[in-house]
Amino acid sequence: MESRRKIMRFIAVFALLTACALADDSHYSISKSVGGGGGSSYSMVGDGSITGVRVWEVSSNYIYGFQLQYEFSGWTPVVGYVSGVPNEMILYDDEKIIQISGKYTHYIQSIIFVTNKGRSLQVGQPSGHSFNMYPTHQDAELRFLSGWVSGLPTALQAHWAVPDSDFTDH
Repeated sequence: MESRRKIMRFIAVFALLTACALADDSHYSISKSVGGGGGSSYSMVGDGSITGVRVWEVSSNYIYGFQLQYEFSGWTPVVGYVSGVPNEMILYDDEKIIQISGKYTHYIQSIIFVTNKGRSLQVGQPSGHSFNMYPTHQDAELRFLSGWVSGLPTALQAHWAVPDSDFTDH
């Protein structure tokens, strides 16, 4: 079952990257990876726009795990661990994630998701090296996250794109 999930995730990432490659390159960008890295790679990909974010933390310290919700495919599998009640932000209609910032050491210490409506979700302890991720095109939004996980998330990379109506319509 796990290998089937990995294959499906690979196909989804490949399809998204292929669609982006065929589109105007100025509408797609990837933020520099942050964190210590190591462990297994992950990709949090879904169908449609991102509609929610959940983040778990350990005693107001580092990020324990996170998850994205997509318009048509629901919640992705959790990257990292689940412990207690998550910090959660459900996006409003026409609300998009346009920036991710935070701090990292070997693990992701803190993370802030910012939307085009001025709302944000801030989780974790702000210690370590700072990072700030945003798209290069003004109309782009967060489409998926990738990185590395070794129990806890060790690295994070954001992928941004301008939604293409042919790619996201159902």
